[in-house]
Amino acid sequence: MVTKKWLTIRSSLIILATCSLFSGNVYSQSFKFIALGDMPYSQPADFPRFERLIASINHQKPAFSIFVGDTKSGSSLCSNEHVEKMTVYFNSFQAPLIYSIGDNEWTDCHRELAGGYDPLERLDHIRSTQFSTSNSFGRTKMKLQRQADLMPPFSTYVENSMWTKSGFLFVNVHIPGSNNNFGRDQASNQEYALRNSANLAWINQAFLMAKDKKYSGIIFAFQADIFYSPELASNASSGFRDTIALLQEQSEKLPIPILLIHGDSHQLKIDQPLHNRQKQLIENVYRLEVMGAEQVQAVEVEVNARNSSPFSFRPLIVPQNISMPSR
Repeated sequence: MVTKKWLTIRSSLIILATCSLFSGNVYSQSFKFIALGDMPYSQPADFPRFERLIASINHQKPAFSIFVGDTKSGSSLCSNEHVEKMTVYFNSFQAPLIYSIGDNEWTDCHRELAGGYDPLERLDHIRSTQFSTSNSFGRTKMKLQRQADLMPPFSTYVENSMWTKSGFLFVNVHIPGSNNNFGRDQASNQEYALRNSANLAWINQAFLMAKDKKYSGIIFAFQADIFYSPELASNASSGFRDTIALLQEQSEKLPIPILLIHGDSHQLKIDQPLHNRQKQLIENVYRLEVMGAEQVQAVEVEVNARNSSPFSFRPLIVPQNISMPSR
């Protein structure tokens, strides 16, 4: 069990350990990155569409891209071959690509159509093959700071990472759909409890670092749509309740611009999703939900610390990828 005392003691050490990694930022410099996820769903038909999107992203020359999980549909095979194929695709991005694991890659792999795999075995395979180093994907690699390296009690969670760009802190957190793997059976509940503890510690650490180093904002990336219904914030059966409560609490304490990027529901959304306990809107928190599934498209995000609202969004649409309605 990880105690609050340990986290308090470790906080200053972690900040010192990451000074060299997060130094040298140009706080006034604007930059762009790409957010995408939930693709390619219809395989192999969507492979050419995904390749066109990657080519378009490479043409834009972003600082990096963030893929927020679900590299396939929940009813397609969770094979080693699929993991290998997606690794090749991720490494075809010219700039660094950071990947958040989705539910379709492991939590839903027990389904018969997905191959009837053991979800925990699939997760272990992804961690050992796709997160075996501290580098991002992409032809150009980026060094990431992983929770496993900074917090020894959470050494399992190599997929949770941090990096910075021009005074903004980016945080990758493993929060998948299918209720965060909570509530299916005893094994899933145990896995959820351990990973949830790691996630909460990582989110807390992000806010602590942002306050200490006076970052201009925080961008969190994860797979699940934790705002799918209001009940997810309060229902005891929700695997997202703790995460939402922590984001609410910390965002009010540190009123800097915060962006939450996720997929899961496959519709482009840009809004302000968080409210405090008094049901008041938390105005410094924004949400970007990316397209996916039938929409093999992406979103370009521009970040400019000189603006009081530093995030702006532009859908990156590949015309050939637009799905035409059947007649």
